[in-house]
Amino acid sequence: MIRVTEKTLAHVCLEASAKYKDRPAFALFGEGKICRRVTYRQMGIRSRQMGSLLRQLGVEKGGRVMLLSENSPEWPLAYFGIALAGAVSVPMLTGFSAEQAQHIANHAGVSAICLSRTMAEKFASQDSSAFSKIPFIFIDSITGDEEISEISVSVNGIEKQMSLNFGQEDAVLTTSSSSPDDPATIIYTSGTQGNSKGVMLSGTNVVFSALSTLSFAKLFPRDRLLSVLPLAHSYECCIALLGPVISGSSITYLDRPAAPSVLLPAVKAVRPTAMATVPLFVEKIYYNAIAPKLLKNALYKFPLTRPLAIRFAGRKLISALGGSIRFFGIGGAPLSVEVEKFLQRAGFPYATGYGLTEAAPLVTGTTPRRFPIRCAGTVPKGVTMRIVKCAENTGPGEGEIQVRGPNIMLGYYNDKERTAEVITEDGWLRTGDLGCIDKKGRLHIRGRLKAMILGPSGENIYPEEIEGLLGSSQLVEDALVYSGERGELVAMVRLTEAAKAATGVIEHAVEELRSWANKKLASFSRLSRIDVRNEPFEKTPTMKIKRYLYV
Repeated sequence: MIRVTEKTLAHVCLEASAKYKDRPAFALFGEGKICRRVTYRQMGIRSRQMGSLLRQLGVEKGGRVMLLSENSPEWPLAYFGIALAGAVSVPMLTGFSAEQAQHIANHAGVSAICLSRTMAEKFASQDSSAFSKIPFIFIDSITGDEEISEISVSVNGIEKQMSLNFGQEDAVLTTSSSSPDDPATIIYTSGTQGNSKGVMLSGTNVVFSALSTLSFAKLFPRDRLLSVLPLAHSYECCIALLGPVISGSSITYLDRPAAPSVLLPAVKAVRPTAMATVPLFVEKIYYNAIAPKLLKNALYKFPLTRPLAIRFAGRKLISALGGSIRFFGIGGAPLSVEVEKFLQRAGFPYATGYGLTEAAPLVTGTTPRRFPIRCAGTVPKGVTMRIVKCAENTGPGEGEIQVRGPNIMLGYYNDKERTAEVITEDGWLRTGDLGCIDKKGRLHIRGRLKAMILGPSGENIYPEEIEGLLGSSQLVEDALVYSGERGELVAMVRLTEAAKAATGVIEHAVEELRSWANKKLASFSRLSRIDVRNEPFEKTPTMKIKRYLYV
């Protein structure tokens, strides 16, 4: 592991490049093979080239640069390049709509956009003319070797090839251009106008959090990771990018979403030793491939031999994941109790944790096989956690989880009011989550005080945002959005009197409403169905729907 003496992304990149040199850093799995390999030495060169290019294009220290691309070896090169330019990265989930992408770019005041070709369409509408003077750098267009190469850049609608190079003065400039306490990245947890929250994280925040993950599960240069979650999510970026880079591990990305047809050949080729996933990932494997066979196993039918059947199934799961897994991180949402019991009894090397973007994101973590069921783990060294009794009906020792430490965000970008709502004057982050701490200092999460819904890949989904969009329709008087029994997004709406009068076309109108809303929403926030409610919603004195009565 490199010595992180200065907690900045630029330092992590250059130190890792110098120490691990020709060891593999990044690669892509596509068309049945591993390609586009990048060594740590090449990572250092390419990232400095990207930083130098951004400076040439007028990006100043502290300037914001959007990063909008599918996972690829070029994503981390751009991410570190932005840091080396002394700029602030604004990673964005590719599932955000064009309207959301443009709003975030405006809200952050970006001075350049690093993106893939497929994402360019999000800025192709007439409404995007305001971005015509902003450089668009197509990070998937690099040609040539690392010493003499070019990249496509578009300014004022004119695309041209620019040389990727850097001088010694650039290397010196970039390493001293930002301090650990300066903003390093802004992660937007919402994209709709009026609801945007850009979480500002410093170099100290993100590097401390990455180092903290390694205190729970150490990685080594021999480790191989397979990335299956979006890098723009703080969970993946911390655990499956920064942690491995600090440790000199290699990371392989998928050239498309992790469907079984893509994943199976990928794990066979990569044989990963570590992965970071969300519950849905392992739950699908369990319910579709393991449980049906386990129940039919003759050994499972008898109590005395049942543990043998479960252990055998655990070995089959490890084999299905390439045969070399020694750390399997699961976070972003609660894990099914049934699945977790199986994983523990099977001796599968999984670990759970708890976090949120505002904590960069790690709050608590566990070491594989060394924690009880439904436990979120303990805080890393340097972080303090407390439980504050709240007005809701809570049991003994239960209350809101609050956290303080080097992982806590600087605040929401250009939003002092909402920052003050979640960070107390003495620096405690109010998570909005309900939990308790046992005698051994381990956190047990009881539920969420806030209404946020976690998507299938750990995305933050804010129901109020979708409700506001539905409420803007002339058909809707009130709306309530919640997660259904299978995790699907459902909207319960009360129609306006005018809409109810058109009884013959209500079903058609509701489906049209769903289609209209989904076109404006991120892919992970789209509604599966809309249910019509005839009775008025019960509301608080401030005219807010009493959500707890309905979901």
